[in-house]
Amino acid sequence: MKKVKDILCFIKDKVIEYFKNIITVFKENKLLVVYIIGAILNGILLRLFTIGFQLKISPILADTFIVLCFSCLYFLFKTRKSKFIYLLVISIISCILSIANAVYYYYFSSFISVTFISFVLTNSETGDANVVGDLIQIKYFILLFLPIIVIVANKLIKKEKTKINKKDSIKSVIITAIIFLLLFISTLKSVDYGRFNNQWNREYLVSKFGLYLYQLNDIVKSVEPKMAALFGSDQAYKKINEYYENKEEDKANEYTDIFKGKNVIAVHAESMQNFVLNYSINGVELTPNLNRLSKEGLYFSNFYPEVSLGTSSDTEFTLATSLLPVSSGTVFINYYDREYETIYKNLQKEGYYTFSMHANTGDFWNRNAMYKKIGYEYFYDKASYEIDETVGFGLSDKSFIHQSVEYIKEIAKEHEHFYGTLITLSNHTPFDYSELYENIDVSMHVDGQTYPYMEGTKLGNYFKSVHYADEALGLLVDELDKAGILDNTIIVIYGDHDARISLSNYRRLFNYDYKTDSTKENTEEGYVTLDYYWQELNRKTPLIIYSKSNPSVNREITTVTGMYDLAPTLGNMLGVRNKYALGKDVMNTLEDNLVVFPNGNYITNYVYYNDNKGEYKMLQDVPLSDDYIESNKNKSKELLDLSDDIIVYNYFKKIQSENKYEVEQ
Repeated sequence: MKKVKDILCFIKDKVIEYFKNIITVFKENKLLVVYIIGAILNGILLRLFTIGFQLKISPILADTFIVLCFSCLYFLFKTRKSKFIYLLVISIISCILSIANAVYYYYFSSFISVTFISFVLTNSETGDANVVGDLIQIKYFILLFLPIIVIVANKLIKKEKTKINKKDSIKSVIITAIIFLLLFISTLKSVDYGRFNNQWNREYLVSKFGLYLYQLNDIVKSVEPKMAALFGSDQAYKKINEYYENKEEDKANEYTDIFKGKNVIAVHAESMQNFVLNYSINGVELTPNLNRLSKEGLYFSNFYPEVSLGTSSDTEFTLATSLLPVSSGTVFINYYDREYETIYKNLQKEGYYTFSMHANTGDFWNRNAMYKKIGYEYFYDKASYEIDETVGFGLSDKSFIHQSVEYIKEIAKEHEHFYGTLITLSNHTPFDYSELYENIDVSMHVDGQTYPYMEGTKLGNYFKSVHYADEALGLLVDELDKAGILDNTIIVIYGDHDARISLSNYRRLFNYDYKTDSTKENTEEGYVTLDYYWQELNRKTPLIIYSKSNPSVNREITTVTGMYDLAPTLGNMLGVRNKYALGKDVMNTLEDNLVVFPNGNYITNYVYYNDNKGEYKMLQDVPLSDDYIESNKNKSKELLDLSDDIIVYNYFKKIQSENKYEVEQ
């Protein structure tokens, strides 16, 4: 009994000693206290500006833990000046991270990766990063407060005598950090650890793990490509092999080999969303050419890109491989040195010449290197074009189309079969240029009066940009037809991702009050409610497969389709198959299909599932069991993990090595 009492007294003395020490440490280091409080507030403000106000203690506990860990280093500096410089530097870093994440979230509805930052620093040409100036809002400058208050506090706080030594100071802060870590861990569920490791849903991670822990985890994940080769991958290979051994192969259907031997021109239509099809404003169709092609060809009206940080490059990768974007970084930058099984490589085996055309620099998104890996034999980049007419960021779509068709004519003479991808550029955010497409009026006319309506808004500018991009697509079809190329060529048109336009623009579109030139309040009569799920469902883009020589192939496919389904579906029509595809031939899954998004969300013909909130929206009024929701959730996670392992562990290189060994034997 005495021993127990002695132990309790010892613990009591240590606890009292700890509290005395930590109070003394904070009293003697007021500048450090200012930094700690400011850094924690910085994380709170970022979540407020992005995810919105949430009553969650876990991210605050996580942020406090990381901030205290960095605070320990403060005591390693000897002079007051060096300590101040250290706090100022990490304050500036925190400030930059917060503003970058706030701006990035506005555009991508996700949080930034160090891979993306490094990419921006080494690529100054046209690309998705160029929207920053358009997206920075005044409220983000509030996030500059942290280094400012550190500077001000350093001026105001007088130097005080130190009563506690460096070792005890570090020890006290470390103990405090551990306490906050344990409190944070107590808030976690078992599923949170898997999400943290996989890093699919960045919004969820920041809302649960805080900004700093998320960002540190992202740094670790960014070096994973290099580390993967150093550690055992046998377990990953075993899991992948088991999946493909049990995977059902796509069956033949009425579309099998229907385009076998046909040439292909695929149009990677920048930011082309599906809702603009058959949409008119002031009596003018926004996309008359796409409307016509959708009625004369196979039109997939519920087609969804599956992009992450890599945006356009993610679409290129997923289309080629039928795999999904990686959980950390981007495939085109982090995993360009891997081997891949692609539709282009399979077509090459059938005698096809494969190429890509884009009037941008070849090093953007690391295309010069990655294109060789996915199977393009030649890349016509910016150096191949005369920049004689510019729209927005570069060569206009019409000039690009005209010059590309001239190249295609030569290719058609030299090669019996070819597959070419044309990547358009004019319909690129922020859609604020208008010198070549003033023929769309986005104002409102009532009783002879004109009201601004969508004029001057991002969505209004997008309508004008879309109309111009559609004219360029019409030009492509006409020029290919005149050249006689369409007789043996199909055209595949797909939107690479949505236009990333905020809900406020759409609310103005559907709830405009011309009398006040403003958006109606949600309490007013006739107000159209647009929520998170409306925005997510609106992200779909058009997919059209058009054949002039086979006009009977015209049909609307309403089945939910993902970008990873395009290669298996198109490949079946061309007579080539990739047994490692994660997507499916949609013509075999018309009743229901599963489309997985990199953030863990998924959509089927019946529901849209939000992995962050663990809830879903019904898309059809039919009874569904809990098992349906859970099984699709598990399937989604399986596909995301599987795709990640295939890429990270360079699965196809292992297959090639094994096949080579078998041949040599």
